[in-house]
Amino acid sequence: MNILISNDDGYRAPGILALYEAFKSLGHVEVVAPELNNSAKSNALTLNSPLYVHQGNPAFRYVNGTPADCVHIALTGLLDFRPDLIISGINNGANMGDDTIYSGTVGAAMEGYLMGIPSIAFSQVEKGWEYVDVAAQRARALVDALMQKGLIGHFSDEETLDGQQPWLLNVNIPNLPMTEQKGFKICRLGRRHAAEKVITQINPRGETMYWIGAAGPAKDESEGTDFFATAQGFTSITPLQIDLTNYTAMAPWAENFINTF
Repeated sequence: MNILISNDDGYRAPGILALYEAFKSLGHVEVVAPELNNSAKSNALTLNSPLYVHQGNPAFRYVNGTPADCVHIALTGLLDFRPDLIISGINNGANMGDDTIYSGTVGAAMEGYLMGIPSIAFSQVEKGWEYVDVAAQRARALVDALMQKGLIGHFSDEETLDGQQPWLLNVNIPNLPMTEQKGFKICRLGRRHAAEKVITQINPRGETMYWIGAAGPAKDESEGTDFFATAQGFTSITPLQIDLTNYTAMAPWAENFINTF
């Protein structure tokens, strides 16, 4: 079993350290993660400046770039093996609903998925790293179950396993002790309200600074969503896809343009 671990909180973050400890006995595990916190970088790649890779310890390397940079570099030249699985996280805070569009944690996993490798993004629901070791154990339990089902193996652009294409999962784990964890639920993404108002401050030179406001509260937290499941103490699992095409809108748009031009 070859596993690549990355994240968006930086290679020294408690979440990635806990993941490594939980998975290092499973096979050959390497960490390639950002040098610094890169939250909300989504799938961004660095194209206009050089990237450097440094050794943190024998299993940890860090990059002066984004989460997607780390996975991209690892898969296209840094590693001398093709991972069977890519894991991203554990993120310091939830990645549910609209968060997945912005999330660097999800972005790192998505980069692996785009390269044809099964990938999972793990996050804790609340910030602060409380019970992060429990979250890592939950992550390991999920991967063990996926292995037993034959859903992790050697994928390529041409190959599938039991007819399955490589997959991408978004997983959110409640900050609870193991005795209060309720199991896993397959969920759809919920929705958040718009972010809170931008925060303005004046710097010492008299210039106005703008800080992006906090994420809004849940807008759709109904039963069946990731928000609902985690609020009940379950770990939410949401299969993600890349295709953003609005198929139901294609016919109306086509009709409109045919009648217009």
